[in-house]
Amino acid sequence: MKAAYIHIPFCEHICHYCDFNKVFLQGQPVDEYISLLKKEFEIATTQHPFDQLETIFVGGGTPTALNEMQLEALCKGIVEYLPIMPNGEFTFEANPGDMSVEKLQILADHGVNRLSFGVQAFNDELLAKIGRAHRVKDVYTTIEKAQKLGFSNISIDLIYALPTQTTADFKATLSEALALDLPHYSGYSLIVEPKTVFYNLKRKGKLHLPGEDTETEMFTILMEEMEKKGLRQYEISNFSEPGFESKHNLIYWNNEEYFGFGAGAHGYINKKRYSNAGPIKKYMDPLKDGELPIFEENQVTKKEMMEEEMFLGLRKTVGVELEHFKEKYGESLLDVFKSSISEMERRELLIKEEGYLRLTEKGRFLGNEVFQSFLL
Repeated sequence: MKAAYIHIPFCEHICHYCDFNKVFLQGQPVDEYISLLKKEFEIATTQHPFDQLETIFVGGGTPTALNEMQLEALCKGIVEYLPIMPNGEFTFEANPGDMSVEKLQILADHGVNRLSFGVQAFNDELLAKIGRAHRVKDVYTTIEKAQKLGFSNISIDLIYALPTQTTADFKATLSEALALDLPHYSGYSLIVEPKTVFYNLKRKGKLHLPGEDTETEMFTILMEEMEKKGLRQYEISNFSEPGFESKHNLIYWNNEEYFGFGAGAHGYINKKRYSNAGPIKKYMDPLKDGELPIFEENQVTKKEMMEEEMFLGLRKTVGVELEHFKEKYGESLLDVFKSSISEMERRELLIKEEGYLRLTEKGRFLGNEVFQSFLL
């Protein structure tokens, strides 16, 4: 086992676009949840022993919505049951405005060495429109606090193609984001998911989104501005200085195994993909009886593994290494996916070079189409 993802489903505000497993913090059994989360660490790591993890990622929800005592209890549990390598990557997702110096200090004291802030836009009007609680000034004050405490590996997420957003708006957001001079940025286009505020508004014809051409233009601007800044696009939506790539996300894209802890979390162990029960009570009840809260479990066939290897691996700019695929599966990917590759090469969406199969620049704009072609 190389990694663990830990899900904290509590939020003080629910964003209009978010479809992750989350609940309002108010009135929730947060202390009991953290206690049972530690129970899950204990049971799972006893069943699947390991030496040390390479990465831990605490996401949500909003992990930093926890108060100081709860955050301390969570961090202690992680350190106790999930030892990480000395040079391992330990990330916490955080909301600008949530982070007091005390909370940041608790994270630092327990070995957290990477922070990922959900910024989304540098425009107060847009932030209000998408249901974010923070404002632009909170981004600056929170990052300054974190840097003063010694956090240097900081990432921020941006979302483009937001309601009424223009390319000029997005350029302004990028300009402010890049002026912070951080080592890692993620940029995603808005996807309207079911069971979200935006989905309901869209159904009623009340959500005014930029068109596809504008979205493509924004993605082009994102790539160009990141390159100008010397940040390498190592995955379709992720850009970093050399050495600051998200090691945790690379484990997903390299199709490697990891623990998934917490309500609604997904994991991949012993060639089985599993998901935990999502509702808080359904997650907690089995753990009270000393059982893992697994809701669904699927044995991944070799065929599925090879498909996943392709549509996850091709997200990386470097692509999928031909030799590594052969070592892992005992078959040549050029043989297994012969017709898909021929078709995608003909359309100039894929290219073979230097022992890798990767997306072309044109292919990056049509990534989902390419990935779907690898479903045998």
